[in-house]
Formats: sequence, structure tokens, C-alpha cells
Amino acid sequence: MRKLLIPLLFICSLAAHPGRAQELKALVQVTAENVPITDRQLLQQMQNDMQTFLNNRAFTSQTYRPDERINCRLFVGINKIPENGSYEATARIVTTRPVYGTGYETNLMTFADKSWVFKYNPQTPIDYSENAYVGNLSSLLSFYAYIIIGMDQDSFSRLGGSPYFDRARNILNNASAQSSSTNEADKGWNDTEANNRYWLLNNLQDPQLEALRSGSYAYYRQGLDVFIEKPVDARTSIFTALQGVQQAAIRRPGTLLARSFFTAKAQEITDIFRTAPDAEQKKQVVTMMSEVDPTNSARYQALLR
Repeated sequence: MRKLLIPLLFICSLAAHPGRAQELKALVQVTAENVPITDRQLLQQMQNDMQTFLNNRAFTSQTYRPDERINCRLFVGINKIPENGSYEATARIVTTRPVYGTGYETNLMTFADKSWVFKYNPQTPIDYSENAYVGNLSSLLSFYAYIIIGMDQDSFSRLGGSPYFDRARNILNNASAQSSSTNEADKGWNDTEANNRYWLLNNLQDPQLEALRSGSYAYYRQGLDVFIEKPVDARTSIFTALQGVQQAAIRRPGTLLARSFFTAKAQEITDIFRTAPDAEQKKQVVTMMSEVDPTNSARYQALLR
């Protein structure tokens, strides 16, 4: 199981002596339910090419065993084909992480991207260069690859995803500057719209929201991963993580990253504290979460019954 079975010193030695291995275990699904496409095999090939790009490419210098690869899913729904070879779509990215000692997979991220604009030619491989813009499709896939890897790394070490968010920033900057000049203008690369990938990365790199990111380590590695053996200690760590989420949400009300966290974790949080023996801790969780996540207040309030 990824890094859970690897001592910290061994992780450090991997960083000092990096290898090359694919990090992602991606499943891609491409649909075009409301768009007339005569050649349905084109969608299948597009799907296969995207999946191959994500699964066969090494995005980092870290060593990942096959069983350590990050499970993620990409759902692409084509909404429009302005011209032959050009596509406008929405995408949903879901990435999960195993919980040590269990068969449970917990969501790290669920994110909907409403602006995917790209060109695709089944005769041309999807190419990518880290330091130059090649095309919007490869930029989109690589951007989310680094976001997924970064969020996974955050859950195993405090702020461990920072180098990968920096690389995602490089992709964003190149795509923002170049995509419009190649007839692949994509609003998701800039700040003109709320709740897009620009703001997702901005939130991840915002120092005022660092408590939310550092809380990821407390929530997953020091919380969920030890829950089977030390449930009291695990709940304490998860409670500390939730305090960080609360601080970030108060500092930046309505922030995209906090909302994404609540959407993915509200039910899981209630499950974690439902059987907590500490009534005062349970009460504090309900008060804290109801304040920053009123949408799920009824779910949290059920903990007190």
C-alpha cells in the first residue's frame, strides 16, 4: 500500500536516489450523449489515448510500485464539436486513497471542470513538454496529473505536494499564455470565471489556506490510517485537521477548496465521530462543522442524537 508500508527513512532515500515509474492508475471515460458523432470508434480511441497518456507517462522522479499507483478517474462529457477535430467538454476528476489496514478507499478530490476546450486527431499522439505549450489536451491531462499527485503527497507528508503544484502552475502559465493563439482558448486557465482549475490551484498554493492543506496529513496519515489500531488518537488527529479546515473556511469564506472538502467528506466525518465515546469532542465537531458547512448541518446534528 502506497507509502504506508514504507518507513520514513526509506522514503527519504527514494528522494535522494530517484527512479522512474508511472504514478497514476487512471480510468478514463469519454461520452458524447447529446452530440451527433457518426464514428463512435473515435470516442473509444480518444478515451484510450487519454488513458494511455495518464498511465504510461512518468510525471515525477519518484518510485511507485504497481500497487502504489494512485487510483483516479476522469469523466469527459463532450458538449459541442465546433469543427472537425475541435471539442468542447466538461470533465469530472475523482481521485481516491486507500486507508491502511482496511479495504476502504477514501476520496481525496472530486472536482468538476466545466471548461475543456481541445483539439484531437486520432492519427496524432498526444504529446507533452513540461517547458512549452504543445496543445490544450496534453496541458489539461498533465495539469490534473500533477494536482492528483500533489494532493496524494499532501496526505502522506505535511505539504508534500508543493513541488507538484508548482509544476501544475508552470503548465497553467504556459497554457494561459498560448492556448488562445492556437484556437484552443480555454477560460479555465484564467481567473475570469469562479470555481475553475485556475482557482483550484490558487487555493492549493494560497498561504492563507495552508491550514487546510496541512490538515490533510493529520486527517489521512495520522487519522484514518491509524483508526483501526488507535481510534481515540485517530479522532484527535482528525479533529485537529478539521480545526485547520475551519480556520481556512473562516479566513476565506466560500473558498473552492473548502467547499470541495465538505462535499467529499461530510458523510465520512459523521461516520468517524458517530461512535466516539467523547461526548464533548462530538459536540465540538458538530458546532465547528455546522458553522463552516451549513449545507450539511442536519447531517452533523444527527451526531448528537
